[in-house]
Amino acid sequence: MSYHIPLLTMSVGSAAPLGATCLRSEPVADSVEQVWNFAVFAPDASALTLCLYQPDTEELLGELAFSGRTGDIWHLQVSGIAEGSLYALKASGPDKPEHGLMFDAERILLDPYVKQLNRSLGFNARLYAAKSHYMLAKGVLRQSEFDWQGVTKPQVPREKTVIYEAHVKGMTMLHPDVPEALRGTYLGLCHPAVIKHLQQLGITSLQLLPVAAFMAEPRLTKLQLTNYWGYNPVSFFAPEPRYQLQDAVTEFKTLVRTYHQAGIEVILDVVFNHTAEAGEDGPLLSFRGLANKHYYLFESHADITDFSQASNYTGCGNTLNLANPMVQKLVMDALRYWLTEMQVDGFRFDLATTLAREHKRFNPYAAFFQIIAQDPVLSQAKLIAEPWDVGPMGYQLGQFPAHWSELNDKCRDTFRAFWRGDKGVLPEFTTRLLGSRDIFQKHHKPACCSVNYLTYHDGFTLHDLVSYQDKHNWLNGEENRDGHGHNLSCNHGVEGPTKDAIVLANRYLHKRNLVATLLLSQGMIHWLGGDELSHSQRGNNNAYCQDNDISWLDWHLDSDEEDFLNFVRQMLMLRRKYSCLQQLSLLDDNYQLHGDKHQISWFLPDGSEKQQHDWHDPERAACIFQIRNKASKASLLFVFNAGAHALDLSLPQRAWQPLFDTSVAKGMLKHQTKPLAQYLQNPHSISVWL
Repeated sequence: MSYHIPLLTMSVGSAAPLGATCLRSEPVADSVEQVWNFAVFAPDASALTLCLYQPDTEELLGELAFSGRTGDIWHLQVSGIAEGSLYALKASGPDKPEHGLMFDAERILLDPYVKQLNRSLGFNARLYAAKSHYMLAKGVLRQSEFDWQGVTKPQVPREKTVIYEAHVKGMTMLHPDVPEALRGTYLGLCHPAVIKHLQQLGITSLQLLPVAAFMAEPRLTKLQLTNYWGYNPVSFFAPEPRYQLQDAVTEFKTLVRTYHQAGIEVILDVVFNHTAEAGEDGPLLSFRGLANKHYYLFESHADITDFSQASNYTGCGNTLNLANPMVQKLVMDALRYWLTEMQVDGFRFDLATTLAREHKRFNPYAAFFQIIAQDPVLSQAKLIAEPWDVGPMGYQLGQFPAHWSELNDKCRDTFRAFWRGDKGVLPEFTTRLLGSRDIFQKHHKPACCSVNYLTYHDGFTLHDLVSYQDKHNWLNGEENRDGHGHNLSCNHGVEGPTKDAIVLANRYLHKRNLVATLLLSQGMIHWLGGDELSHSQRGNNNAYCQDNDISWLDWHLDSDEEDFLNFVRQMLMLRRKYSCLQQLSLLDDNYQLHGDKHQISWFLPDGSEKQQHDWHDPERAACIFQIRNKASKASLLFVFNAGAHALDLSLPQRAWQPLFDTSVAKGMLKHQTKPLAQYLQNPHSISVWL
């Protein structure tokens, strides 16, 4: 591509919109020349420079001074830029960290609004020390069209949502039906074989671990590890180039379009609480070198801000300051961009408590919530909060607005404890099973505010949960000190892999009980991708830095794993079939007046109704209840027996048709039609009756 800096024409341009905006394109000979407007928030800078580079070699073509400034925004319009050229910024100003100013006129920076990067970001200590521009990826100046082929968003109701959490790379790296060239990419993830698997499973929504451009921490690079999960963002707009073949933007849009054609939503895990610039000694990559004291939060003493001490409510060294209007604007613009330009369906907000901190305290009426609630685009998206951070009073489960859903870790821990055999768990178990209405109160919030889950990307996989008593994170380079120690796991007598048939049978029964509990529970369902395949991380419960077969899903299944996969499919099918499993609307709950209303009755094993004092027996490890549809009179009966002894049941009121028992025929549906009035419920098992 020929490029001649003298042919460029410059003017002051406009202060809006922020970032690089293509105003028009003009064919010239064998190339396309474009007119771009650049606008950058840098209120404390004394000068700002636009750097242009060759797209293939990253050779510096020239540096252009921003000639326009309106308030806190620097702006410049440039005509004659060749399509596909690369760009970065330089900012001049005082280097006074004690005053929150960290300017370095020799170091290039990424535009906070950059929409596409030419390559992935990696920290190179030698290049960074030399202030070489090759250390940093560059923004791509390209205006691309995309044909959405008339596809619309699936708009799955919250109560019907079943989320499948997946990693773009790990999902397909070992998939035998995905061509090798596509494995680990956006296009590999939307391969028909992957979509068929999710459809057969019964998934409504794909939730991706972070796909906004990120960089591994320098510490991990020294250890020859990487940030595999992606929770270390550098750009909030640009899709991660690691997963591209040629063009991350077009290929990500292709992924979204393909999933929408299959009726499956795409939800993004987004990280707006911190950046890869880390703490006081972290690298200057973008935000810090342009407006450090505005983008980040700092500690204060006696109302005096101490810019030498960054607030660290995230555990990652820095905290974005969403109380600043320009940071709010950055985040809202990024969310709208992903919803409109990229057409995703919603977001899971990492450490969401941080986003609603005002004056450093969580505010349930924070401006962040108010802006989203009134925005015609953002208010229609699926919004899922991780309702905690590591700062003071950071645990805020149940405190988010009613149109948000929240990760319910109490649900996770109670389900695990109940089936591990912990004593005195039964009352809380039933509360979690029926929507955690002690947290998400009836009349005010629907049960789908609770996102129920057994496992997440951080923690044991489901198979490891029943195979390991302790975490085994030795390959992470932290001497097994990292990762959560309170896992509520059970190895059934052997730590790790075994060929003992009895141990294996007990592990699979344990898994079926956990899965059935989750998929019979009230709330939005979250499923960790790979759990249906019995994926193991070899006891590593913090595999964030393991970009290898510890994290990549293995699609080759033995007979036990195939049987378990079929059980998971069956349970998701049952959840779809019976409306009371998707949304239990009780007679005394006025949150929603329309639709089916249900009544719940509780029983003892002898068929008599359960009394108040029966709930306080710490030795009880079984619950039996009926959900009755008031309109159709149809009923489901549920029996949960976590005890070590069988229950001789007298089924209440009438004979019942058994649907399945997790301890019989590997939990698969019963084909007999004869109703029963008496039944022996095996230890450590669940049965459901119609």
